[in-house]
Amino acid sequence: MRTWQVERRKRTRHLIELGGLVVKAGIVELTNDDRAIIHGALLWIADKLQSDDAEHARNLWVVKGRQAFDAERRKQQMGRRT
Repeated sequence: MRTWQVERRKRTRHLIELGGLVVKAGIVELTNDDRAIIHGALLWIADKLQSDDAEHARNLWVVKGRQAFDAERRKQQMGRRT
């Protein structure tokens, strides 16, 4: 496979994974799949990450994200045991 094809597939997989996070967070349902709302929210996040409050926001968001991933992992493990 050519290098550009490999890179394109990597990029495609990355974009799909990022989209999956939007779905996993419930954003699609909460916004009724309104792309303008989703885009606006992402722009708000980007603004926040460029502000004086960026470090505080990152710290809050990383804790919340890790908690969600851990809860999902525990739920999956419990499902395998039953």
